[in-house]
Amino acid sequence: MVSVLSWGYGGSCRHWLVSVNSVEMGLLRDPECGEINEMAKQAIKKPADHYPRIEVFNFQPGKRLHGHYEIVTYLGAGWEGEVYLIRELTTGIERTAKFFFPHRNERNKASIFYAKKLHKLQQSPIVIQYYMQDTISYRGVPITYLISEYVEGELLSSFLARQPGKRLSAFQAVHLLHALASGIESIHQLGEYHGDLHTDNVMIQRYGLGFELKLIDMFHWGAPTPHHIHDDVIDLVRLFYDALGGAKHYAKQPQVVKEVCCGLKRSLILKKFKTAGQLRRYLETMQWG
Repeated sequence: MVSVLSWGYGGSCRHWLVSVNSVEMGLLRDPECGEINEMAKQAIKKPADHYPRIEVFNFQPGKRLHGHYEIVTYLGAGWEGEVYLIRELTTGIERTAKFFFPHRNERNKASIFYAKKLHKLQQSPIVIQYYMQDTISYRGVPITYLISEYVEGELLSSFLARQPGKRLSAFQAVHLLHALASGIESIHQLGEYHGDLHTDNVMIQRYGLGFELKLIDMFHWGAPTPHHIHDDVIDLVRLFYDALGGAKHYAKQPQVVKEVCCGLKRSLILKKFKTAGQLRRYLETMQWG
């Protein structure tokens, strides 16, 4: 039996969390927004093997990982697993480890995808650097984890919450959008897409006249298509709109802002910016009134 456990929005599209025979399987994406997630497609076709349902690890500081690393602290959690700050024992170098919940990582599909995608994008300056994959045993269950670069900084969502009025000025927001568009452009040039761009996936490392950013998570909607590229562009504009204060302040924004946001109408945005590169170039030549 297929059932919907919950639904919500990611970027500008609606998602459903589905289960098959009471086993949670994955996300479906609104067909109007693009392709349906492959994992969920397969789940509906036939039930997968049952994977242990673990929704929290709660690893404590000092826990050793094969004698090479130790847990320093918990950093956060997402749909696929938990993220911890770890330290290499011999050098003291800090890294990030993402531990995948087994029922979200059937046959290591999610972890292998994520590792390969990070490796493919290693030349992109906005993507964190991948180092290695390994497995530990937790309550008798093999748990896969990925070790990657530790990015110091502040989540964009937290940064915005600290700003006056919890929003950026038009000038600041344009610089933020330019940095994001440049980074996403580098991902598109490598034949990939981000798939889940929002304020909790963007880490600000430094800001001043411009912004230095890292993207700390991505989502897989299947093989790259023009539709995925377009979704990234829509998400860029939506993030820009939100950073400016959203609907509450939109009417009073200068015309240069409105010419980018296009009232958040997908067709108008894509008529003007089909790629992140087009958006970046537009920002570099736009005229302030």
